[in-house]
Amino acid sequence: MARYFIHLSYDGTNYHGWQVQPNGSSVQAELQRALSTLLRQPIEIVGAGRTDAGVHARKMVAHFDVEELLNLKQTAYRMNRILPRDIAVEKIERVGDDMHARFSATSRTYHYYIHTHKDPFCRAYSCETHYDLDFDAMNEAARFLLTQDDFASFCKTGADVKTTICHVTHAQWHQTSPTTWYFEITANRFLRNMVRAVVGTLIDVGRHRIDLEDFKQIVENKTRTAAGESMPGHALFLEDVSYQ
Repeated sequence: MARYFIHLSYDGTNYHGWQVQPNGSSVQAELQRALSTLLRQPIEIVGAGRTDAGVHARKMVAHFDVEELLNLKQTAYRMNRILPRDIAVEKIERVGDDMHARFSATSRTYHYYIHTHKDPFCRAYSCETHYDLDFDAMNEAARFLLTQDDFASFCKTGADVKTTICHVTHAQWHQTSPTTWYFEITANRFLRNMVRAVVGTLIDVGRHRIDLEDFKQIVENKTRTAAGESMPGHALFLEDVSYQ
């Protein structure tokens, strides 16, 4: 049995997230359908994470096992011919049997995009906001996340998780033009809805609805109801998945 990693990207607009859904389309289902068709046998794929409905990925990694040795370039090419236009396979590579797309990953990086002026070319992949945001205060609050390890305050209520412990190694707002920004956050793992809840709470800081001490208390209280709203999914991108 040989194990392979698939490196891919996708526009999540038309999907109910990464994971196979009983009554909705998913990225995982499309990949499994394409591979099963090509290899003429049922193939199950394991992803590095589970993006929510409408969330995109510039780089997702998934693995699958198959007995035969594959022509890697040809398999990737043929998959791209079968897959919808909003999913693209970058490459397929053979990896060791001990490599796991999810458990072997050492970090994930997400970007959340916002724009502060109406722009028809941003609307599909960025969240429009017209608040006068204090990004210095937002970055000061973001740096506090690096000192914490329990992010229960930003976990979706009722989520089936064994632990809310995460190790955030980077969290910062970056300006790309006078009216466009993105929030970059890297951690070893993320909870369901975590990034969008963090962004919503940081925007409350930027609007001066809460101050830094309020933000710290929200994190330390470990209660989701105290944090800000979960931001729309269309502006969130899984940017990278790293392995040793």
